[in-house]
Amino acid sequence: MAKLKTGRHTGALKASRQAHTHMVRNRSVKRQIRSLAKEYTEAAGSKDAAKLKDLLPKVSSAWDKAAKTGAIHWKAAARKKSRLARLAQKAAHAPAPAAAAKA
Repeated sequence: MAKLKTGRHTGALKASRQAHTHMVRNRSVKRQIRSLAKEYTEAAGSKDAAKLKDLLPKVSSAWDKAAKTGAIHWKAAARKKSRLARLAQKAAHAPAPAAAAKA
C-alpha cells in the first residue's frame, strides 16, 4: 500500500476544526439567547406588559433559530419557550405590586 501524501488522519483533523468552529458559533448563540431570556424574565418580574409583548417574539425566534441550526435540541427550545410564555401569563394575571401593598 502506498503512503498517502496527505497523511493518515486528515479526516480527524478536519473534524476537529469543524468541532471548534461549531463550538464557537454555538457559544455565541447560547449567550445571546440567555441575555434575551434574562431581559424577558426581568420584565416579567417588574410586570412590564409592553416590554413582555415586545420581547416574546424575539426570544421565541431566537430559541427557534438556535434549534434550527443545532445549537440546542428542538425539544429544549420548545420547553424554554413554553416556560417563558407561562411566565408572561402569570405576570399578566398577577396583581400589581402597588395594589398588593395597599391591601
